[in-house]
Amino acid sequence: MSSLAEYEQRMRVTLAQWEKELLQPPGFLERTSKRVQTKINEMIPDKVHAALTSAVRGIVKSVQIGLDFSPQSPPQIGLALQERDELADEKRNMYKKIAAAEGAGTGAGGFVLSLVDFPALIAIKMKFLFELAHVYGFSTKNESERLFILYVFQLAFSRGDVRARTYQQVRDWDRVSLLGSGNPNGVSMQRFNWEQFQMEYRDTIDFRKMLQLIPGVGAAIGAWANYGLLEELSVTAKNSYRLRWLQLQNAQQSPKQLP
Repeated sequence: MSSLAEYEQRMRVTLAQWEKELLQPPGFLERTSKRVQTKINEMIPDKVHAALTSAVRGIVKSVQIGLDFSPQSPPQIGLALQERDELADEKRNMYKKIAAAEGAGTGAGGFVLSLVDFPALIAIKMKFLFELAHVYGFSTKNESERLFILYVFQLAFSRGDVRARTYQQVRDWDRVSLLGSGNPNGVSMQRFNWEQFQMEYRDTIDFRKMLQLIPGVGAAIGAWANYGLLEELSVTAKNSYRLRWLQLQNAQQSPKQLP
């Protein structure tokens, strides 16, 4: 077996383990965390919730159009999975540093600048996902690929049943995306539930981002929170694209054949 084939086989094992962990029923800590999040939501000022809601709505609209985040470089063609993974790691490291610097800057500015951090961080994450799509050979000029990015984002920042349903859509994307809005099981930009998207994201990040509002430690907390959130997103996104890439290989297709 060639080294490239061996690498792909290892990644299949990695993906199987990732799926198993992803679909595990919520444990005690996760159930407790959900209750804590509910309390935290009640403590966070309405201005913070309004800022996050507005930011998410704006980001979803931008992704629908695709102009704000599309990379200048075209999708990568002809690379092996290992080469794509290495490029993905380079992108991850770069964007983690950008996110940490942004979190430190806004965290040092207190409550007002922390409000700015919510839309800025989401924009950084979306830019990273658009770049990652091109690394794995998928063009973000395609609306279906931009919609896939939203589902990957939701998969990274959701819990329980929502996470399980989102994973099923991500896993079967090249089938369900073809069904379109005319089928109750299909997906489309028009049917995307941005309110659920916003609520799941808010509930996942609230605790860490609330700590950023504490005077005196906001900069350190902001950098730590943003760095960790980018890492979580990168794991989910990288595995999601690996999964699709390998599925296409199994079907004896190539990502470059996609529109």
